[in-house]
Amino acid sequence: MRAPKNAVSEAVQAHALVGRLDDLSQTRGVGVDLNVGILLWPRFPLLSLGGLCDALRHAADRGDQSRQLRCVWTTIGAQNGAVESSCGVAVPVQSAFPPAGQFDYIVVIGGLLPHLDQVDPRYWTYLREAADAKVPLIGICTGSFVLARAGLMQDRVACVHSFHYEDYRRMFAHLRVVTHADYLIDGDRITCAGGISVIELAARLINLHCGPDRAAKVIHQMTVSRQGGSSFVERRRALGYFSVEDAAVRHAVLLMEENIEAPLNIAVIAKMTGTSVRQLERAFMAEMKASPNEFYRWMRLRYARWMLLNTSRKITDIAYECGFSDSAHFIRVFRQACGVTPGKLRASRGGGDQEE
Repeated sequence: MRAPKNAVSEAVQAHALVGRLDDLSQTRGVGVDLNVGILLWPRFPLLSLGGLCDALRHAADRGDQSRQLRCVWTTIGAQNGAVESSCGVAVPVQSAFPPAGQFDYIVVIGGLLPHLDQVDPRYWTYLREAADAKVPLIGICTGSFVLARAGLMQDRVACVHSFHYEDYRRMFAHLRVVTHADYLIDGDRITCAGGISVIELAARLINLHCGPDRAAKVIHQMTVSRQGGSSFVERRRALGYFSVEDAAVRHAVLLMEENIEAPLNIAVIAKMTGTSVRQLERAFMAEMKASPNEFYRWMRLRYARWMLLNTSRKITDIAYECGFSDSAHFIRVFRQACGVTPGKLRASRGGGDQEE
């Protein structure tokens, strides 16, 4: 049976887009940009490992060749060992506790909670040595529990899946925790709720280390836009990817993108990027020709404008999703910045919903 014309056209466009993104990547030079070590805890979820590794492989090479060129990933643990996943499939260890300092990140993919302590004691030692070496640690799924049990989440906030929220509060009553988020970056500790949220976190890290072209390829290859409602893919279309030289500014922009609905204070962003507010302001003026607050507001308004023109969301809902306290405040700020009210902008494309 012959494929429909529109399907063939979409396939051609998809291949062309990946080709353009790969061509952009060639202009950035060669070499490993992102090196990730992965510690698997007993009965870990395969989806978390697969999502992370697949994102890295798409970013690492041209097309679908999957060579570890720009990104490198390694499962680490006891020599000649293998770790059984929650579905029973065992994954071999590739390297026996190599020097932690060789990695940009060490990722812990946690498993079923009853198996939390059923690991070789060297796993705990390795994590603490990595923390002492200032290697950023990432806890995925119940990996946040592993980091907390190792004593590595003091004065840090963990992000967990809502299913495990009460478990975390019960087991670590003295530690702070949030839920209903994909992931949380708290200095050199990053925690992720797991599931498909892993793809979003991986894209952030790839954007930060490998560039916007690599992150865009990951999103294109690994996600499908939902029908109706805003999605991660739609936000990427609305905001695009910013190519920024300064590492602190890149990190700050990622945090702003992540926290559009509930904007972070610039002082919090500065702390999370390892700079002072004054240093961050100087870096933003040099890179973006705007202060962090001005850039953050511009980003939220740009996302709002995109939703007005491309979705049927109510203006009140758009206002809240873009971090405005109410629709009246949103309408006023939008009109000052764009010279037109949200309702009139939407009406210009033939839509309805003129709430103002």
